[in-house]
Amino acid sequence: MMSQMPQLSACPSCEWPLESGDRFCGACGYDLSAVPARPDDHPTVALNGAVPPEEPPRPAAPAPAPGTGPAAPAAAPGTGVRFDRAPSSDDYPLQAPEPPPAAAPEAPAADQKVCVACRAGRVDRDGYCENCGHAQPRERDHMEQEAGPIAAVSDRGLRHHRNEDAFAIAACALPDGSPASVAIVCDGVSSATRPDDASLAASRAASRSLLAALPRGTHPQQAMHEAIVAASHAVDALAAEPATAREQAPHQNAPACTLVGAIVTAGLLTVGWVGDSRVYWVPVDRSSPPARLTEDDSWAAQMVAAGLMNEAEAYADERAHAITGWLGADAYELEPHTQSFKPDRPGVVVVCTDGLWNYAEGAEEMAEALPADAAVRPLHSARVLVGHALDGGGHDNVTVAVVPFPATAQGAGSA
Repeated sequence: MMSQMPQLSACPSCEWPLESGDRFCGACGYDLSAVPARPDDHPTVALNGAVPPEEPPRPAAPAPAPGTGPAAPAAAPGTGVRFDRAPSSDDYPLQAPEPPPAAAPEAPAADQKVCVACRAGRVDRDGYCENCGHAQPRERDHMEQEAGPIAAVSDRGLRHHRNEDAFAIAACALPDGSPASVAIVCDGVSSATRPDDASLAASRAASRSLLAALPRGTHPQQAMHEAIVAASHAVDALAAEPATAREQAPHQNAPACTLVGAIVTAGLLTVGWVGDSRVYWVPVDRSSPPARLTEDDSWAAQMVAAGLMNEAEAYADERAHAITGWLGADAYELEPHTQSFKPDRPGVVVVCTDGLWNYAEGAEEMAEALPADAAVRPLHSARVLVGHALDGGGHDNVTVAVVPFPATAQGAGSA
């Protein structure tokens, strides 16, 4: 059954007058059949059974007096029907208020490291972001430094979980105004507690001692001896510090490391060491032979010195790198080794840990790995030597300092 067309006198869209039977507005084309028919009147029955009369329009409810709260719902006049909702008021807001802004995350303190991944979270003591949990790269995984004409590079290597090496380099002036270059390289003993702290403490203490002694006129060889003793005391002091939870174990070796250093002046080259880190001499004129200037405090070196093995046999033994001298509270006896040389030609001094010389053990091998322009590009040369060790396998931490001889006054600085 078709619904009856509504009877309209004007178009509900444009108010154009209509005639009876029009299906479309003659002015705007509005479809008059779309206008819903007026529904039949079905009055709501009150709860008391009476039929309420048609309710006239009500004025807006007056606003409640301050402090009286909202007005009570109004009831239909003369009926028992309760309206469950008060009439709307123009005073009511048309939309919900915006929620307060979310609290911003607490900004890290000025001296607090920020996560390299999320750039928002703080980094905890173990090196992880407190916000996203990302492990942070450690500063000592790869380090590079220049100080005047000297340069040094240290790398974690490819197998170790942290870098236990450390270095300190500096350029200073002697009492007569002539320049001096200083390089200290330390290798933490992995079997000891806190080897990374030991190497760092030793390198800093030795460097401070040298920079204090040389400008006073102390002979470089004596200054080197004093520097090694100062480094030993610094490492010994670590054993007295309380261990952290992660370092607590039924048995602990005291913090320990090796040390090797070089002092280069205008006419003198002084080296000092305890352990198996080394110093090599490579002339600028490669037609002259290179040389190794230190002797290892190691099992292999003892076997060779005692005539029980040749060098090839000793270093092929699995005990070859067991050291017999080191810095630390449990060292048998501190025996600093120092020597001075007077090279008759320009050259380059290479100060390094066994992480490098394991891949260039002989002096000729080290000279071959060292770039020919090392005397004028020490940082580049140090990078090349570290790369040589990494290309060879990178089984250990790798640290090397490159020091041109004679010393030149190309600025001054310290690491």
